[in-house]
Amino acid sequence: MQFIELTGRTLTHVATEGEFTPERLAEMGITDDSILRINRQGDLELRRKEGWDLVGGLLGNFEQRAKHETGLDWA
Repeated sequence: MQFIELTGRTLTHVATEGEFTPERLAEMGITDDSILRINRQGDLELRRKEGWDLVGGLLGNFEQRAKHETGLDWA
């Protein structure tokens, strides 16, 4: 499976209105320094101490948004 990794801070720029609010991110335990990854299907996983935890998903043109904000491609 391929992913694009990003921080919580970058996620706030990638997410569009209606996907995640700052309050929702905080409820999920996502901070600016959190490490996350998105797969090609838009599933969003948060790196926790014990491993990756599925916390939600992105909608629409998330691939272009993620590539633009991170400067990364699928790896």
